[in-house]
Amino acid sequence: MPGTPQSLTLTTASEDDMTALGTRLAPKLASGDTILLDGPIGAGKSHLARAIIRACLETPEDIPSPTFTLVQTYQAPDFEIWHADLYRLGDSSELIELGLDEAMGTAALLIEWPSRLPPDMAADATLHIAIDPKGETRRLTFTPRTQRWAKTLGALLDD
Repeated sequence: MPGTPQSLTLTTASEDDMTALGTRLAPKLASGDTILLDGPIGAGKSHLARAIIRACLETPEDIPSPTFTLVQTYQAPDFEIWHADLYRLGDSSELIELGLDEAMGTAALLIEWPSRLPPDMAADATLHIAIDPKGETRRLTFTPRTQRWAKTLGALLDD
Protein backbone atom coordinates (compact mmCIF):
# COMPACT_ATOMS: atom_id res chain seq x y z
CA MET A 1 0.00 0.00 0.00
CA PRO A 2 1.62 3.30 -1.06
CA GLY A 3 2.52 5.55 1.84
CA THR A 4 2.22 2.77 4.43
CA PRO A 5 5.48 2.14 6.31
CA GLN A 6 7.02 -1.31 6.01
CA SER A 7 7.32 -1.67 9.77
CA LEU A 8 7.97 0.06 13.06
CA THR A 9 9.97 -1.48 15.89
CA LEU A 10 9.74 -1.08 19.66
CA THR A 11 11.56 -2.85 22.49
CA THR A 12 9.93 -3.52 25.85
CA ALA A 13 11.93 -4.29 28.97
CA SER A 14 9.30 -6.00 31.13
CA GLU A 15 5.79 -7.44 31.38
CA ASP A 16 4.70 -4.07 32.74
CA ASP A 17 5.94 -2.45 29.51
CA MET A 18 3.93 -4.99 27.48
CA THR A 19 0.83 -4.24 29.57
CA ALA A 20 1.32 -0.50 29.08
CA LEU A 21 1.70 -1.01 25.34
CA GLY A 22 -1.54 -3.02 25.20
CA THR A 23 -3.30 -0.31 27.19
CA ARG A 24 -2.09 2.31 24.66
CA LEU A 25 -3.14 0.19 21.67
CA ALA A 26 -6.63 -0.62 23.02
CA PRO A 27 -8.32 2.74 22.35
CA LYS A 28 -7.17 2.52 18.73
CA LEU A 29 -8.82 -0.88 18.20
CA ALA A 30 -11.99 -0.76 16.12
CA SER A 31 -14.64 -3.07 14.78
CA GLY A 32 -13.27 -4.81 11.70
CA ASP A 33 -9.63 -4.75 12.85
CA THR A 34 -7.67 -7.98 12.70
CA ILE A 35 -4.41 -7.94 14.61
CA LEU A 36 -2.05 -10.87 14.06
CA LEU A 37 0.18 -11.67 17.05
CA ASP A 38 3.18 -13.67 15.94
CA GLY A 39 6.07 -15.14 17.91
CA PRO A 40 7.32 -18.30 19.58
CA ILE A 41 5.81 -19.89 22.69
CA GLY A 42 6.39 -17.58 25.64
CA ALA A 43 6.91 -14.47 23.50
CA GLY A 44 4.11 -12.54 25.20
CA LYS A 45 1.34 -12.81 22.58
CA SER A 46 -1.33 -13.72 25.14
CA HIS A 47 -0.05 -11.14 27.61
CA LEU A 48 -0.35 -8.36 25.03
CA ALA A 49 -3.78 -9.58 23.89
CA ARG A 50 -5.05 -9.67 27.48
CA ALA A 51 -3.78 -6.14 28.12
CA ILE A 52 -5.60 -4.87 25.03
CA ILE A 53 -8.82 -6.68 25.96
CA ARG A 54 -8.75 -5.52 29.61
CA ALA A 55 -8.28 -1.92 28.50
CA CYS A 56 -11.25 -2.20 26.10
CA LEU A 57 -13.73 -3.58 28.63
CA GLU A 58 -15.88 -1.37 30.85
CA THR A 59 -16.17 -4.03 33.55
CA PRO A 60 -13.12 -6.07 34.58
CA GLU A 61 -13.44 -9.79 33.93
CA ASP A 62 -11.28 -12.88 33.83
CA ILE A 63 -9.50 -13.24 30.49
CA PRO A 64 -8.43 -16.87 30.13
CA SER A 65 -6.10 -18.05 27.43
CA PRO A 66 -7.96 -19.43 24.41
CA THR A 67 -5.32 -22.15 24.00
CA PHE A 68 -7.80 -25.01 24.46
CA THR A 69 -11.07 -23.31 23.48
CA LEU A 70 -9.36 -21.72 20.43
CA VAL A 71 -11.57 -18.60 20.75
CA GLN A 72 -12.79 -16.40 23.60
CA THR A 73 -15.15 -13.48 22.94
CA TYR A 74 -15.68 -10.25 24.87
CA GLN A 75 -18.10 -7.37 24.52
CA ALA A 76 -16.47 -3.95 24.45
CA PRO A 77 -18.78 -0.91 24.50
CA ASP A 78 -18.85 -0.46 20.72
CA PHE A 79 -17.86 -3.85 19.30
CA GLU A 80 -17.15 -7.48 20.01
CA ILE A 81 -13.58 -8.70 20.52
CA TRP A 82 -12.50 -12.19 19.50
CA HIS A 83 -9.24 -13.54 20.96
CA ALA A 84 -8.11 -16.61 19.03
CA ASP A 85 -5.18 -18.91 19.69
CA LEU A 86 -4.68 -21.13 16.67
CA TYR A 87 -1.76 -23.16 18.07
CA ARG A 88 -3.90 -26.29 18.53
CA LEU A 89 -5.92 -25.84 15.36
CA GLY A 90 -6.34 -29.20 13.61
CA ASP A 91 -6.90 -27.76 10.15
CA SER A 92 -8.24 -24.58 8.62
CA SER A 93 -11.77 -25.99 8.24
CA GLU A 94 -12.10 -25.54 12.02
CA LEU A 95 -11.92 -21.77 11.49
CA ILE A 96 -15.28 -21.91 9.71
CA GLU A 97 -16.78 -24.01 12.53
CA LEU A 98 -15.54 -21.41 15.02
CA GLY A 99 -17.09 -18.59 12.96
CA LEU A 100 -13.77 -16.78 12.68
CA ASP A 101 -14.32 -16.10 8.99
CA GLU A 102 -17.67 -14.41 9.72
CA ALA A 103 -16.29 -12.40 12.65
CA MET A 104 -13.49 -11.00 10.48
CA GLY A 105 -14.59 -7.59 9.30
CA THR A 106 -17.28 -7.11 11.95
CA ALA A 107 -15.59 -7.84 15.29
CA ALA A 108 -12.09 -6.86 16.41
CA LEU A 109 -9.89 -9.96 16.19
CA LEU A 110 -6.66 -10.66 18.06
CA ILE A 111 -5.18 -13.79 16.51
CA GLU A 112 -2.23 -15.72 17.94
CA TRP A 113 -0.34 -18.15 15.69
CA PRO A 114 -1.47 -16.47 12.45
CA SER A 115 0.71 -18.84 10.40
CA ARG A 116 -2.14 -21.33 10.80
CA LEU A 117 -4.57 -19.04 8.97
CA PRO A 118 -5.30 -19.63 5.29
CA PRO A 119 -3.39 -17.04 3.22
CA ASP A 120 -6.59 -15.24 2.13
CA MET A 121 -7.67 -14.71 5.75
CA ALA A 122 -4.20 -13.58 6.84
CA ALA A 123 -4.14 -11.09 3.96
CA ASP A 124 -7.20 -9.33 5.43
CA ALA A 125 -5.33 -8.39 8.63
CA THR A 126 -5.03 -4.70 9.46
CA LEU A 127 -1.93 -5.00 11.68
CA HIS A 128 0.76 -7.64 12.19
CA ILE A 129 2.80 -7.64 15.40
CA ALA A 130 5.84 -9.93 15.48
CA ILE A 131 7.23 -10.46 18.98
CA ASP A 132 10.84 -11.58 19.38
CA PRO A 133 11.78 -12.43 22.98
CA LYS A 134 15.32 -11.91 24.24
CA GLY A 135 15.38 -12.75 27.95
CA GLU A 136 13.07 -10.29 29.70
CA THR A 137 12.98 -7.90 26.74
CA ARG A 138 10.71 -8.16 23.73
CA ARG A 139 11.37 -6.69 20.32
CA LEU A 140 8.04 -5.93 18.69
CA THR A 141 7.82 -5.26 14.98
CA PHE A 142 4.57 -3.64 13.90
CA THR A 143 3.59 -3.96 10.26
CA PRO A 144 0.51 -1.89 9.49
CA ARG A 145 -1.56 -3.05 6.54
CA THR A 146 -3.88 -0.06 6.43
CA GLN A 147 -3.18 3.64 6.28
CA ARG A 148 -5.20 4.16 9.49
CA TRP A 149 -2.94 1.79 11.44
CA ALA A 150 0.18 3.31 9.88
CA LYS A 151 -0.86 6.77 11.13
CA THR A 152 -2.01 5.38 14.49
CA LEU A 153 1.27 3.57 15.13
CA GLY A 154 3.38 6.52 14.08
CA ALA A 155 1.60 8.74 16.60
CA LEU A 156 1.37 6.06 19.29
CA LEU A 157 5.02 5.08 19.21
CA ASP A 158 6.17 8.69 19.12
CA ASP A 159 4.40 9.39 22.44
